[in-house]
Amino acid sequence: MRTITLAAVCFAALLRVSAQQPNDKTASDNAIATNTTKAQLMSSADADDHYRIGPGDVLDIRILNRPNLSREAVRVEGSGMIRMPLIDTEIQAACKTEGELAKDITSRYTKFYRNPQVDVFIKEYHSKQVAIIGAVNEQSRFELQRRIRLLDLLTYAKGPSPKAGQTINIVHSPPSLVCQKGEGETSDTATAFSSYKLSDTLQGDPRANPFIEPGDIITLPEANQIYVVGNVFTPVTIPLKEPITLSRAVAMAGGVKQDSKKDKVRIVRQEAGTSTSKEMVVDLTAIEKKRAEDIALLPNDIIDVPSSGGKTFLRSLISTVAPAVSQLPVRVIP
Repeated sequence: MRTITLAAVCFAALLRVSAQQPNDKTASDNAIATNTTKAQLMSSADADDHYRIGPGDVLDIRILNRPNLSREAVRVEGSGMIRMPLIDTEIQAACKTEGELAKDITSRYTKFYRNPQVDVFIKEYHSKQVAIIGAVNEQSRFELQRRIRLLDLLTYAKGPSPKAGQTINIVHSPPSLVCQKGEGETSDTATAFSSYKLSDTLQGDPRANPFIEPGDIITLPEANQIYVVGNVFTPVTIPLKEPITLSRAVAMAGGVKQDSKKDKVRIVRQEAGTSTSKEMVVDLTAIEKKRAEDIALLPNDIIDVPSSGGKTFLRSLISTVAPAVSQLPVRVIP
């Protein structure tokens, strides 16, 4: 996606140059400058996408025709350093790509051998763990072997679940190494919390689709819910992802049955911060005929559509929630 965006920017720049109709020399110079800038941007984008070694990663380091110096399963220490034969000091491996580390090791062996050829391979990835939890279809931890964006990770988690709300949050862990911190960044400012609109992320909006960093924890809070029970065709629990009115909620439950008391629909509303609730009796028929204002529902509202002699409100509510409860595993509390 980033490559496509860069190409689009460069293409737009070329269109602007053409529209100005400069002389041939100026146009040629501008074209050269544009191509150079494009190449630099593409190179920078590719470099940013390369995996950088971190603490806990396991490396294979091979030196051509020098089996006594080659090493397998070299674990990068918590400080980001490794050790190699004949080299007195530790070598920083963290924050480098495989190629950059190979070049560094090569330069250190040049005082012992002529033109040493060093290859570095990442054998095991352990330093780039992230997690995604909450209202997704598959909560999990992931070990990254390349840089990915938020939407990519959400795809690996099989997308948001039907209960997901309208926000997606990222809790950033502080960088464990100095080289991972930006300029002027301290350990206090490194820890941060980012929040994005889920619909923007799903549409690939760059402002809501950042790169995921090591240690990030992505959470999708569940939407608040409302309950429609009683004499409707499909008693249902509805995630409150957007404003929903009483008439719409009843419609989402399949509508009312023929023997319903539409003039005595109850809304049971929990008062915030208390264990008490209040009830409102609403005339659904008047709302449908535009003689009364439709009511905007709040989180945890229960809409009860009564019938002339149907089951009680409590039994109706339990029958709506029970199917979900029966699917939960049984655990023993010792």
